[in-house]
Amino acid sequence: MNLLEQAWYKKHWWCALLLPFSALFYLVSSVRRLLFRAGVLKTERLPVPVLIVGNITVGGTGKTPFTIWLCDYLRQRGYTPGIISRGYGGKVKAPRLVTELDSPALVGDEPLLLAQRSGCPIVVSPDRVAAGRFLLEKRPQVDIIISDDGLQHYRLARDLEIVLLDGQRGLGNGWLLPAGPLRELPKRLASVDLVIANSGSSALAAGEIKLSSAAASPLLPDAEPLTPDTEIQLVAGIGNPLRFKASAEQAGFKIKHCHFWPDHHPFQADDFNMVSGPILMTEKDAVKCRKFARPDWYYLPVQAEPDAAVVARLDALLNTLGIRYGTQSGID
Repeated sequence: MNLLEQAWYKKHWWCALLLPFSALFYLVSSVRRLLFRAGVLKTERLPVPVLIVGNITVGGTGKTPFTIWLCDYLRQRGYTPGIISRGYGGKVKAPRLVTELDSPALVGDEPLLLAQRSGCPIVVSPDRVAAGRFLLEKRPQVDIIISDDGLQHYRLARDLEIVLLDGQRGLGNGWLLPAGPLRELPKRLASVDLVIANSGSSALAAGEIKLSSAAASPLLPDAEPLTPDTEIQLVAGIGNPLRFKASAEQAGFKIKHCHFWPDHHPFQADDFNMVSGPILMTEKDAVKCRKFARPDWYYLPVQAEPDAAVVARLDALLNTLGIRYGTQSGID
């Protein structure tokens, strides 16, 4: 976590010095959204329903594990979901169908993890409309699309908007970038279909998800298992590394040292020159480290567990969506 991000959530006074830049950010983003509402900038609709899974803050809010859960949930409802993503941290310019063997430096760490874990086809592109069309061309059986982190991508028309909040850190100091962590003002939450708090409660959310950890898995095959009570070095390059630290401690591991890098850090072997094993990292970081991993490197998989309020709200939203599109997939 960098110093600026720490200041946002600890509400340091000097963040106020950046408020003039936040005002400029608000002006530009508000004008852009107004142009879409007025039809000056065109919104484009895909022929299948589009679900946005996003947030109004920068940093990790649990979108990736929730998206993996959502894919399973949609399949249970009779849908055939696909995923589109910007591919943050990757180098893709034109739409690309992600495979499990792709390089995270090419397609991004989160899309690669989604390709490995979700069981859904995923296309990355900076242009989400183009990504959606490419996905439907390559996988015509897809009848619903999840847009990963596309809440502010207003050119793509959407049917449902789902926002994840950090239930522990909340909205920080409540200010827009760069004085605070917000991409949009809190009032934006009133216009979305479902707000979910991750790992804690929030008065702004309709329900919660919890992230539960599975057993630690080795990055390399045939490695010895890593058991709880082992003293480990903790490694993370995610938006909220302290949540990962809490998960590791809850799983029973004894943390000798923490090594935190910024979110989406492009790990290289040299980053670990001064870090001796056993190492425990996040699953998102593991996809970037596997090619130079050592036998005593492990990752901690997590899965999202929504509460009954989240599931009930999603059921109601999909019932309405099924009626709107004249299909039976979203209807019980």
